[in-house]
Amino acid sequence: MDTLLHPSTSSMAKRPCPSSAENPMLPSSFSQMDNLLLSFLSLSDSSPPVSLDLSFDRLLESAPSDADQSLLIDRAHNLGSLLLRAANRSARKRASLHNSIAWALPPDLTIKVFSMLDSQSLCYAAATCSMFNKCAMDPLCYANIDLTTVVPKVNNAVVSTMIQRAGKSFRSLKLGIVPGPTSSPGSCQPLVYSIRNSVDVSSFSWNDKKTRQGKESSVLTRSCLYPLSGDNGAAGTLLRRLHLYNIERMDNASFCVALAACPSLLDLEIVGLHVELRQTLISVSSNCHLIERLFFESSKTGRDDSLKSPTCVDLVNNCPNISSLSLRGFKLQDYKVRILVKGFRKLKYADFSTSYSISGTFLRNLGSGFGGNLLEVLILRDCMHLKEVEVARFLTAVLAGDFKFLRYLDISNREGLASEGDWYQRSYNSSIIPLKQVLEVRPNICLLAEFPSEGCYIDIDHMFDSDVNSEISLPSQLSSHTSDGSLLMSSSESSYNSDQGSGNEEYQVSGFVIYEESSDEVDFLVV
Repeated sequence: MDTLLHPSTSSMAKRPCPSSAENPMLPSSFSQMDNLLLSFLSLSDSSPPVSLDLSFDRLLESAPSDADQSLLIDRAHNLGSLLLRAANRSARKRASLHNSIAWALPPDLTIKVFSMLDSQSLCYAAATCSMFNKCAMDPLCYANIDLTTVVPKVNNAVVSTMIQRAGKSFRSLKLGIVPGPTSSPGSCQPLVYSIRNSVDVSSFSWNDKKTRQGKESSVLTRSCLYPLSGDNGAAGTLLRRLHLYNIERMDNASFCVALAACPSLLDLEIVGLHVELRQTLISVSSNCHLIERLFFESSKTGRDDSLKSPTCVDLVNNCPNISSLSLRGFKLQDYKVRILVKGFRKLKYADFSTSYSISGTFLRNLGSGFGGNLLEVLILRDCMHLKEVEVARFLTAVLAGDFKFLRYLDISNREGLASEGDWYQRSYNSSIIPLKQVLEVRPNICLLAEFPSEGCYIDIDHMFDSDVNSEISLPSQLSSHTSDGSLLMSSSESSYNSDQGSGNEEYQVSGFVIYEESSDEVDFLVV
């Protein structure tokens, strides 16, 4: 001990360390420091701790001045820290060597396995040992970044760091708060979620997460997508999939800037963001021409009625590759939905669940001609104004041979279907909808028609019969394509006014007369 703290010549003479010559068991390459360290570590563990204390006290007493004593204490602290650090480093090296021998996969296959993990599991694996940590730093492991959580755990700095690690391998980004493992994107269960009504995070307070806390904050803000547009949009150019869930601080401007940096985006999923439908679709139409899947669930069910028909037309013209479209919880009129469904020639999946104003008139003659005839999945769950008669017409068309590719149909409604005359009158067990006939003729269709067991049923057979006899005729195609590929609405289709789209009865009751849509707005005149 004296030798460790006083490496003087006299001390070395008093307490000579055993050399390799004196101890033939030691390697000949051992230096004097190696021998000294070996002597120190050779102390018996059974020695009482008080002996070490007494030895150190004697060393302090032998120091000539108070400054020398302080120096000895500092040296003891430093040497102890260095020894601890060296022991930890050696332990990690030995563990890594052991893992490299015991782990059956070579580094390249380990990286491949790690690239299939979600980001949180990848971080856990990286913390296991230095070998895993080295493999987890490979850019391929961050190609598909998934930072979705049930409670806030991720901040902007984490997002930026992972995007930087991905480098040129960056392909997919998922951010935000999801309700839990029972909900999956694309299911009929709403994914809109508020941190304030969660039992699991009842102790969470937004006031505890001020921006002044910097990196300690675990709340994503509107700047969380800035890395996509930074460095001249290098990261955004590589992005193929972007899923965002319940980021309450996101706004229209920041989101549109991010979309402008993603020209190669193929899959966009937006849930619970406070961004406007019209602005979002304009940005998608202007920047994401290759997009194939668009999923947008409103954070304000039934209150966002910002979508205009020119926006629908531009989206159809500029994004012709869309094969999956979900607009859930928006106030959509039937003529706008028809523009979308008829316009997207590759559309196979359509979900307009909880859309407030859809009555079902957009389904008329949808299966004939181009647009809508390729539908494989159609979901109209809990559409408040969905009419019983329109559903019956649609299923009759299915029986007649239309919609040959249809495999899944959901017309369930927790409030029942609306009657023809008054949507306040609900039908819960309709007899005019040929459910059994469809299942017999088309057994390959999964048909969901779940309604409340009790309710007032309005018999409207006579209304349906009269409608069938009158043979209401709708144009087989809503739109025609010009030679340059642009989409033009025909004059016959302009008769799709907002009255047919339902959800507008409220204006009639309030004393408004609804006229046909002219350009971007619908004119309302007070009676």
